[in-house]
Amino acid sequence: MNSWSEISRTGSHSITLPPSLDRWFIDSCTPPIRLPFQQPQDLIKSYSPPQLDECALHFSAQVVAKLKAKANKEMQTNKISSLQALLAHVWQSVTRARCLKPDQSTGYFLAMGNRSRLDPPLPSSYMGNSLQIADAVRILAGELVGGSLGWAANLLNEAVASVTHDKIIEFLDSWPKCPSFNDVSQFTPCDLFTGSSPRFDVYGNDFGWGKPIAIRSGGANKFDGKITVYPGPQNGSIALEICLLPHVLKRLIEDSEFMEVVSEP
Repeated sequence: MNSWSEISRTGSHSITLPPSLDRWFIDSCTPPIRLPFQQPQDLIKSYSPPQLDECALHFSAQVVAKLKAKANKEMQTNKISSLQALLAHVWQSVTRARCLKPDQSTGYFLAMGNRSRLDPPLPSSYMGNSLQIADAVRILAGELVGGSLGWAANLLNEAVASVTHDKIIEFLDSWPKCPSFNDVSQFTPCDLFTGSSPRFDVYGNDFGWGKPIAIRSGGANKFDGKITVYPGPQNGSIALEICLLPHVLKRLIEDSEFMEVVSEP
């Protein structure tokens, strides 16, 4: 997207970061991969989502830094990131808004980029996605709501840290032998799923009409508990799109403890 907008803005095909079109496979995987489907339509799963509402929220750099400092102080560490602290706050708040019973299980799924985790890493110009979903962090709702911000953020940090080069290779080695595909049926109404990243240069996508004033992801791939992350318009700020059942989202934005950290964009 950044390359496309640069071409459009400058009128030149000589772009700052020429894309690398080489395809990368591990040694044990020899394309083509045989998929367990007789017809292409066998791969398609129908999904009729319930009625959902979505809100776009902005968290200032100061608020994000405060949450990060609080989470690290509570756990006596410095390894918890800004995003992990913010998502832990959202996870606790959404769990309260869902009115889950204390003994109900709630999980958090994170879509993780593999590029920098591989050894050697894939180049930043690699044209395509390389990602996988980290193993779900799953705990009881009562423990989550009753626990500290730092404790919840540390659970997310451990899930992120578990996605190592060896684990990625193990997954890629086993997948061609028994191909499977993620779909929304694996998520329960008690779960959250986060995709995208505050590191993506979405505000750098100037097609010649000026820089974006806001970023929205549209209606695709949305389900109850889907959270999409973007950088905020100011350096260090973070924006979230949160998709929930209408009555849950209503309770969330009426939650003063949650909303006190939401900022004007």
